[in-house]
Amino acid sequence: MTRAVFVSYSQSDRNTAYELVARVEASGIECWIAPRDIAPSAEWAAEIIDAISAAAVMVLVFSADSNSSPQVRREVERAVHKRLPVIAFRVDDVLPEKSLEYFLSAQHWLDAFTVPREAHYDKLIYHLQRALDSRAATAPTVTERGSASTHSAAVLSELERQLAIRLGPVARILVQRAASRTSSIEELRVRLAEELGSEQERRAFMAGTSLFSVGQGT
Repeated sequence: MTRAVFVSYSQSDRNTAYELVARVEASGIECWIAPRDIAPSAEWAAEIIDAISAAAVMVLVFSADSNSSPQVRREVERAVHKRLPVIAFRVDDVLPEKSLEYFLSAQHWLDAFTVPREAHYDKLIYHLQRALDSRAATAPTVTERGSASTHSAAVLSELERQLAIRLGPVARILVQRAASRTSSIEELRVRLAEELGSEQERRAFMAGTSLFSVGQGT
């Protein structure tokens, strides 16, 4: 199910995160939060990536623990790469470590140090609604429909290998999803290259997979 807001948090902030979700959803804005919205039989990483891709805004419950969480950093990185607005709901008076600072430097911050946090939640809801209204105004009118992949297993395997050099295990999920939504190798290569964070990485990936652009069927 598509939900407007993806909530990223460290496990130690679970109670705060779920309280935040309850307040935001009471205002009529749907949220996606793990593990509540992950099916028991689903693959955790795939569900998170799909949820980030489908969301319109990310809310990061930012604390000392989330500041040092590799999982949180990966989620924020994916959101920023997808050009998703990130609102950092800061519950601890700490500054982001370098691994997060790079991704959060241009994002919106809300300080919520004091409790009870009702006034902070109200401010968050206000900013979420503005962000959602802005996204709705610029949303594409054509929706993308997935279909069964027509690309060969050998091609997909090599594309996954090349992408994994730069992104790690998440490459498999990204290749599977992109393969179901493209009809040509060239389109698939371009879509996968867009998952990379720098122009240098994108060019290297395209060069490394150039063999598939000529003489390779799907």
